[in-house]
Amino acid sequence: MSEKYKNKYRIKSARLPNWDYGSNGMYFITICTKNREHFFGDVIDGKMQLNEIGNMAEKYWFEIPAHFPFVKLGAFVVMPNHIHGIVIIDKNGDDKTVDGAMVDDAMVETQNFASLLQPTPQPTASSQSKNKFGPQSKNLASIVRGYKIGVTKNARKIRADFQWQSRYYDHIIRNKYSFHNISKYIINNPLKWNEDKFYK
Repeated sequence: MSEKYKNKYRIKSARLPNWDYGSNGMYFITICTKNREHFFGDVIDGKMQLNEIGNMAEKYWFEIPAHFPFVKLGAFVVMPNHIHGIVIIDKNGDDKTVDGAMVDDAMVETQNFASLLQPTPQPTASSQSKNKFGPQSKNLASIVRGYKIGVTKNARKIRADFQWQSRYYDHIIRNKYSFHNISKYIINNPLKWNEDKFYK
């Protein structure tokens, strides 16, 4: 459903209006390139073959915890025109949405699906703004924004026309059963590329 903003039509946000995206939770994230252009490589024989920009997209994803220490990462894959990943926000002392044991169990399951690269710590500066959910430099949107900016800045040194789609998709993972199924979906994505809704 579209609505008007500054006299122009826009797509209504997919974010849940009453959900605090800065609170503890597990989120399934999908970010597409603009017009779903194949910037990251190709799937060959069921395996993703990353090009230089694809390697950047992978590298900067695994560096997210270096910039956001309260983040843990679940399963992740770079596809030709999008990325899928699980972001786990796990702030000490905040147990509003995810039980600590559930996060730990989920991470053990993730390690069984795919080995994760170690992030390279790098300093970063962040600005803070406030709304009813507190500092927005520590929520899901700021994590995704920082990731997209990092990839874009460096990808454009190779392809000046590189662009992400302006929005991203998120799904709040409510339990370990859902986490398990989504993790398998992410890891097996290259095998089922021809059936993928983002296939182009």
